[in-house]
Amino acid sequence: MEIKTNQATKNRPEGDRVIDAPYVFIDIPGFVEQLKSEKSWEKNDRNGITVFKSAGLTMVITALKSGAVLNHQRMEEFFTLQVMQGEIQTETDGKIVQSIQGQVAVFHPNMAHTILALSDSVLMMTTYVCT
Repeated sequence: MEIKTNQATKNRPEGDRVIDAPYVFIDIPGFVEQLKSEKSWEKNDRNGITVFKSAGLTMVITALKSGAVLNHQRMEEFFTLQVMQGEIQTETDGKIVQSIQGQVAVFHPNMAHTILALSDSVLMMTTYVCT
């Protein structure tokens, strides 16, 4: 298996990190600290980092400031949303559900949803393609 790394960017110049390999260990507290220390967090209402990416699975840690909104109209993949910190509100299929730290939501493909951060929050979002 080929080991994949991301490339350093202007926003993350220190950056090469493994995002796909036979095994990848993810330091969630370390990434959350990194997200909240970057200029993007200072300037915007959110900041995120891809921590794993393969042909069928992507995992992203996203920090949201209170009031930030994520609109996912219709994702073609399965989607999981784990609240790691804070409180969010999710609207989907005409329903509104509030979630707090430790709670998880799972969406089948093509389920539109909108996420509102009710407080500063950290989410682990995962997409999975079924073949």
